[in-house]
Amino acid sequence: MNKMLPESATPPHAYEHLTPDKVLDALASVGLIGDGRLMTLSSYENRVYQVHLEAAPNAPSEVVVVKFYRPDRWSDAQIIEEHDFATELMAAEIPMIGPLRLEGQTLNHFGGFSFSVSPSRGGRRPELEDLSVLEWIGRLMARLHTVGRAKPFALRPALDMQSFGYNSRDILRAGNYLPLDMESRWHKAFEEAMQTAQGVFDSVGQVKQIRLHGDCHPGNILWTPEGMQGAGPHFVDLDDARSGPAVQDLWMLLSGDRSQCLRQLGALVDGYDEFGEFDRRELALIEPLRTLRMVHYSAWLAQRWHDPIFPINFPWFGSSDYWKGQVDMLEEQTEAMQAAPLVA
Repeated sequence: MNKMLPESATPPHAYEHLTPDKVLDALASVGLIGDGRLMTLSSYENRVYQVHLEAAPNAPSEVVVVKFYRPDRWSDAQIIEEHDFATELMAAEIPMIGPLRLEGQTLNHFGGFSFSVSPSRGGRRPELEDLSVLEWIGRLMARLHTVGRAKPFALRPALDMQSFGYNSRDILRAGNYLPLDMESRWHKAFEEAMQTAQGVFDSVGQVKQIRLHGDCHPGNILWTPEGMQGAGPHFVDLDDARSGPAVQDLWMLLSGDRSQCLRQLGALVDGYDEFGEFDRRELALIEPLRTLRMVHYSAWLAQRWHDPIFPINFPWFGSSDYWKGQVDMLEEQTEAMQAAPLVA
């Protein structure tokens, strides 16, 4: 078994006092009055609610989404930098759902929490089996990256070997999250994977580090059906915005076997090239970036384990079976990084 903190040492979780009344009071503090209808939206990192508002001249819409940021994850300045990026994207007419400016600012505070309010915009996951959908997303991604290249982040971190790889290892080691029967095997697989990943990064050479969406999986692209206002894809949730290579925002949209991934990647890059020039060297970074995300995910679970929703939703974390699976995946990733990269 992994060594979690004993119950007596467990700190109170960040959202213990975030009640529905406090959510509505926070909205009222920026001049928005909820009508009592409040629904919790799916989010592990933050707490996010959809709230219906009373009709009023100053109400931005009938329904808003309010996000309470996890304390001590980002500084206020880092969150505001994310908001400014969203504002730049919207100014460039890129379909991005960003925070509203209320009381003169996009980030507000109430009851010990930082929070933002955004318009509620529905949609479904894009049909990524449709290559025309992927081309459309590729075009939008190129436009997003054009804005991302305009200037660097000053405060938000980079996605690199240290931040996602070695820092994650240190978190797991310091917390004794690895069970004794898997500890040495995981560390061996981790070191081999990191050495292989570093070799790939070195072989590719210097690539442009740009402002990224950072977590562009299919759940963060919502599709509005034809015939409705704003039909097509729009981006949501820049909470993980970081600096890194452009391909980071593409590879999480790939799925299936190698031939399927090749077709999907070809469609994405074809669309991308209509509005920008994609650096094909970055394709070799897909498997190293996938490996880093795997390691970072385990460390993320470890860091959030005292939040009650994590043991409920991830009960398998910390078991020997979980870590055996991680070892197997790291070994598979090492082989994948040594194979020929995808081409488009």
